Amino acid sequence: MFSKFQNHIVSRFPFLAEKKLFLAVSGGLDSMVLLHLMNQLPYEIAVLHCNFQLRGLESFGDQEFIQDYCNQNNIPIFTTHFDTEAFAKDYKLSTQVAARELRYSWFYELLEEKNFDYILTAHHADDNLETFIINLTRGTGLEGLTGIPEQNHRIIRPLLPFSREEILKYAEENKIEWREDSSNASTKYLRNKIRHNLVPVLKEINPNFLDAFQKTQSFLQESKEMVEDASIIVYQQVAKEEGDDIHFDLNQLKKLPNYKSYLYQWLKEFGFSAWNDIYDLVEGQSGKQVLSEEFRLLKNRETLILSPFFETSEKDEYEINENATEVNFPLKMSLCNVGHTTFGSNKVIFVDSDKIRYPLILRKWREGDVFQPFGMQGKSKKVSKLFKDEKLSLIEKEKIWILCSDDQIVWVVGMRQDERFKIEKATNKILKIELL
Repeated sequence: MFSKFQNHIVSRFPFLAEKKLFLAVSGGLDSMVLLHLMNQLPYEIAVLHCNFQLRGLESFGDQEFIQDYCNQNNIPIFTTHFDTEAFAKDYKLSTQVAARELRYSWFYELLEEKNFDYILTAHHADDNLETFIINLTRGTGLEGLTGIPEQNHRIIRPLLPFSREEILKYAEENKIEWREDSSNASTKYLRNKIRHNLVPVLKEINPNFLDAFQKTQSFLQESKEMVEDASIIVYQQVAKEEGDDIHFDLNQLKKLPNYKSYLYQWLKEFGFSAWNDIYDLVEGQSGKQVLSEEFRLLKNRETLILSPFFETSEKDEYEINENATEVNFPLKMSLCNVGHTTFGSNKVIFVDSDKIRYPLILRKWREGDVFQPFGMQGKSKKVSKLFKDEKLSLIEKEKIWILCSDDQIVWVVGMRQDERFKIEKATNKILKIELL
């Protein structure tokens, strides 16, 4: 197994040469074999061990066992402990999910703190099979069926081609000691039920089942890569990126024979889960939206707009004093007195300074806001009607700010100046306000 492992890690992960590597070691069979293998190769390694305090003295025995091994073999070791059950209760997580969250959070902290490059874990082929079955029972797409990735950012899993049987045989041949986790014998957890009750039946039906499964996963991975390639090509025809937003052309989208699959492929990384609601948006009314934790998908006429949620300030109004020459938040604007006007635009207005009352107020627009659009003397208009005429989406409306003087709108910023503050023949001082 050592030669096979050495060839595998050199061919699949050549970038690990001369890198600093953490090994996640629990003290169990798999991780102790990984540690034994890596310690024979010319890599700079250190051990990470988490004590989750779930098995009383047994957990502390694991920690002591690994510390002794590392001390005897001159391997640096970093340990930590968690109150996993309290964390799971506080965040309403299962114990297993809580342990995973705590473990990987600490792993990534140490990568930065100790200036290491990658973390190696001891997941193997049987773990991959169990994960496949778990995902299958819950319902999944190609991502779930392709199982555990051999690399996930800075996490590397070099034992994935090896079965539990191969690992056990190697440990026995090399007289490697390990700690048995008593919880692995329990069928309390779903993974253990599959490991003890289902997988043995599959292997009894076909003694080479694990090899057949790995071939199937290889085919599924190839199919996944083909889907991703097609998705990129179609995305370029349907989507247009505008700043932080992505606009999907529904007329182009609906020409696709299976547009739901493309939507899933494009949106799966943005935290959405209400897929039927997303698919309904395609034929839904303009203005409807579906939310994830950090993003929203809005139907705006013949477009779907994907937009991130931005943190908003607790303040909804900002004062601009008379002596101010610039504003840096929430917008960037400049204010200066000038001797004459130039050609205006949506980003520049010229107003009569004597008509201004300070402090100016910069605020978000509100329902019911009314102003007199520039060029429409004596005629008022609702700001919401301006938005409708300009065919702004809900997302675009939420980004609009209003500049006010004594509760009168001076400027719908970036869109339209108010008639009441315009330059006239009798104007003595001209104030130029520019959106930067």
